[in-house]
Amino acid sequence: MSSTPVHVVIAGAGPAAQALVRRLAGSGYVSRQRPFDGTITVLSNRDECPEALLELAELPQVSVRFGQAASFIDADAKIVTTVDGMEFSYDQLVIATGSAPSLPPVAGAEAGLSYSTIDDAANIGEAVKDVTKIVGRRPLGILVGNGPAAGQAEAVLRARGVRPVRTTLRPAAVIASVAGAGIPASAAAATGIVFEDGSSMNGDLVVLAEERTARSELAESAGLLIASDGGIAVGRDLATSVPGIWAIGDAASCDGLRLGLLLSAESSAMLCASGMLLGAWGGNQQPAMAA
Repeated sequence: MSSTPVHVVIAGAGPAAQALVRRLAGSGYVSRQRPFDGTITVLSNRDECPEALLELAELPQVSVRFGQAASFIDADAKIVTTVDGMEFSYDQLVIATGSAPSLPPVAGAEAGLSYSTIDDAANIGEAVKDVTKIVGRRPLGILVGNGPAAGQAEAVLRARGVRPVRTTLRPAAVIASVAGAGIPASAAAATGIVFEDGSSMNGDLVVLAEERTARSELAESAGLLIASDGGIAVGRDLATSVPGIWAIGDAASCDGLRLGLLLSAESSAMLCASGMLLGAWGGNQQPAMAA
C-alpha cells in the first residue's frame, strides 16, 4: 500500500456521494484487506444539506464545502475549481452531479410519487403499503412516462401488488387527493391526473417516471467521454475515460442506460470504492468505452 495518504474529491453531495463517503470513511476501510488511508472533500452545490451529510461531515477524514459547486476540472493538473474560484487538488476525483428533469415539472407533481432511479423503488413500496391499507384492496396506479424509467416503475408497481395503468401522454397537472392530508406521509397524496383537453385519469396513486438528463457539464470541462444519452460514459468499474476520474449516480451512463437505473446508490458506491482501491493503491483503472 502507498504510504502517501490519498485525497479524494467528490463533486456532488447526493445519495450516491453520501454512500461513497460512508463506504470510504464511515466504515474506515475500502476493503478488509486495504483500509482507506486518506481524506475526502465533498463539494456541495447547496448551502443547506440533509442531516445524513452533516453526520458524515463530522468524520475526521471528511470535509464538506457547502455552496461550492464544482465548475471546472483541470485533468492534467488534477485540480477542481468551484463556482467561487476555490481550487481543490485531488488524487482521485468522483463526479456525482446527478441528473435533472428533461422537461419542466408537471403542476402539482409534488403530490405524487416519482421514479427516477432504482433507489425510488423502496419509497414507492412503502407508499403502496399505506395506500393498500387505506383502500382495503389492490390499488390502481396511474403511471406517467415513457422509456426505461417508466418500464422499471411499472415492474416495481406490479411486483408490489399495484394494477398500473400507464400513459405516455404528459398531463397538465397532478390532482391531489381530497383526503390527502389524512394519509401517512409515506403514502401517495395524489389520485389522478388531468390533461390539456380536460380529460382525466383517476386511481389510488400517481407515479411520474419521466426521463431525466445527466448533469455532465463538469465532465465535459475535463474532456471526459460522454455517452450517446448525454451521461458520463463509465466502464463496469465506474471509471471514466480519464484515469483518476470516476462517475457515480445518475450523472453516469453505462451500457446505454443512466447508472441510476442500473445500480442503487450503495451498489454504485461499493463499485467505485473498489475501483479506486485498485486505481489509487497500486492497480490499474480501466477507462470507459463509448456507450
